[in-house]
Amino acid sequence: MIFFEEIPDRDIPEKVADLIGAQKTIGWFQGRMEFGPRALGGRSIIGDARSPQMQETMNLKIKFRESFRPFAPSVLREKVSDYFDLDRESPYMLIVAPVKENIRRQMTQEEQSYFGLDQLHVVRSVIPAVTHVDYSARVQTVTEGTNPLYYKMIKAFGEKYGCPVIINTSFNVRGEPIVCTPEDAYLCFMRTNMDYLIMGNYLLNKEDQKPLDRDINWQKKFEND
Repeated sequence: MIFFEEIPDRDIPEKVADLIGAQKTIGWFQGRMEFGPRALGGRSIIGDARSPQMQETMNLKIKFRESFRPFAPSVLREKVSDYFDLDRESPYMLIVAPVKENIRRQMTQEEQSYFGLDQLHVVRSVIPAVTHVDYSARVQTVTEGTNPLYYKMIKAFGEKYGCPVIINTSFNVRGEPIVCTPEDAYLCFMRTNMDYLIMGNYLLNKEDQKPLDRDINWQKKFEND
């Protein structure tokens, strides 16, 4: 049996924004899926870009890949220039842009001497989870006209928590394709340490779910990327 809470359309943006603000990781399954390798707000795993721990958490506990891999930010189109040196749309997450100087954090002399993986634990900006070691980010701009629900959710997060930027990574684990069907999404949700899954109007809390019965050894099914 699958336990869920039904959420009206009007309440989804604020409900999910509050979960992100509470440092939860959420599988976001809404509308038609993306075509291509990028998660663009249809089949995404989302989280708080302000969190220094979120990059490592999502890599190790959800994507099952190396902790250093950066995540991309989704940002409201009208706010992109407040956070990145970018003055145009990037709806397909194809443009890499520097994080703006005024939101970067000055590194200490000791932090500047760090080498290798130690560099990953340095907070470099107000959005550390999407700021790479060279202060770059692969940006996705979001507009209400192209993805209204995703836009409203990010806007609600910005209004309540002061940051119209979230983490957006593809809804899959390493080696697997992006989830397509509700069954794909549920299995990925249950096999990882995601906290919540919002699928249409249905919100699933991991703590309410029973473990999968007789699940396959899925982590050996796919090779490392």
